[in-house]
Amino acid sequence: MNAEQELLTKWRSLPQDKQEEVLDFVEFLYVKNSVNKASLGERLRQIRSRIVADGEPLLSRDEIEKEIASRRGGLQETDT
Repeated sequence: MNAEQELLTKWRSLPQDKQEEVLDFVEFLYVKNSVNKASLGERLRQIRSRIVADGEPLLSRDEIEKEIASRRGGLQETDT
């Protein structure tokens, strides 16, 4: 089995949400290696548009800060 066949076989065995993650990662790699790279701002606008089109709610600034803090090991109080 060649690499392409192996990838497809494994991809097909994943649940739908994981298949979408794989596609997002492949898209990331494609864009990263593309000759005509879009600017970071343009890429972020494209991602935001896809999120909105999928009906996902956007996070508020506070929700983003909480998400970042939780990924860094937990919520922490700040002196602001």
